[in-house]
Amino acid sequence: MAKIRITQIKSGIDRTDRQKRTIRALGITKLNVPVVHEDTPQIQGMITKVHHLVKVEKV
Repeated sequence: MAKIRITQIKSGIDRTDRQKRTIRALGITKLNVPVVHEDTPQIQGMITKVHHLVKVEKV
């Protein structure tokens, strides 16, 4: 299965609690530190909820 690299590019400060929890569930802990995940429908749904805070690249 394909892999994707997710990097947080905007702060989670002043965001809803749901968006903060989604960022945390993706494994993102700091700005500009990428995490790699399998490209699954569940991960794509999480990315959709916080697309304005992250950058996604195919690996």
